[in-house]
Amino acid sequence: MTILDGILAHKAREVEVAKARVSPEVMADKARAEGEPTRGFRAALAEGAPPAVIAEVKRRSPSKGEIRADFDPVDCARRYAASGAACLSVLTDEHFFGGHLDFLASIREQVSQPILRKDFTIDGYQIDEARVAGADAILLIASALSTETMQRFRAHARELSLDVLIEVHDEEELARALECEPDLLGVNNRNLATFVTDLATTERLARELDRRAGGALAAGEILLVAESGIRNLADIERLQAAGARAFLVGESLMREPDPGVALQVLRSGHETGEPAQGGTSS
Repeated sequence: MTILDGILAHKAREVEVAKARVSPEVMADKARAEGEPTRGFRAALAEGAPPAVIAEVKRRSPSKGEIRADFDPVDCARRYAASGAACLSVLTDEHFFGGHLDFLASIREQVSQPILRKDFTIDGYQIDEARVAGADAILLIASALSTETMQRFRAHARELSLDVLIEVHDEEELARALECEPDLLGVNNRNLATFVTDLATTERLARELDRRAGGALAAGEILLVAESGIRNLADIERLQAAGARAFLVGESLMREPDPGVALQVLRSGHETGEPAQGGTSS
């Protein structure tokens, strides 16, 4: 069993527990009744000042263990927001990543940036949860879902005004993702079966995407997000040259004393002023 297999098996049990607490019918009604407009995750990436960074709020991971011992999700989010993040990615998986669904609402109250619910979506129930909790976008991981399920989940999310980031890691997953007609496509440089990271994954799949999608990448119809393994401005420039327009970064920022300053350095190559002032969550 791979790490991903273990995560998905545990996630299935978590979803059943959640459904027992709040029924799927009630959660769906809440999602459809949600009146607050979403903030436009894709639009923020397309229209913001480059480089567009999706800064991730992440406590730990299965491969690296504890990343930030003094983890305060709201404080980290505030620092990112003050330091030029285009969007935020918030881990909501509790067992493996130290996240929580409640982080979405707490962070949304403190920042104006759109928020991605970063989790392993295996059930439409989680999409309803995301909308109710305050997410603006969800993640669909091709290696965890069939093509038909991705298509169904994408339609479900769009009905709730949520943007959808479809994540791939290889050519087979890319081909299936393109059947879903994505406008936001992520390439994870980390193999979720082995957790080995290689930036060349984005370069390789960007070339394949351009070939398969008939220029949709160059035309901006598909916005390419490079994910994982990004540590400095040189990495961003390398991936920009390959066609990526946004960059999801978590671990390298979360390990620094001030994630906001780390984000400033990542985006510009040097510190740009005083450390971003955050606060503490309640």
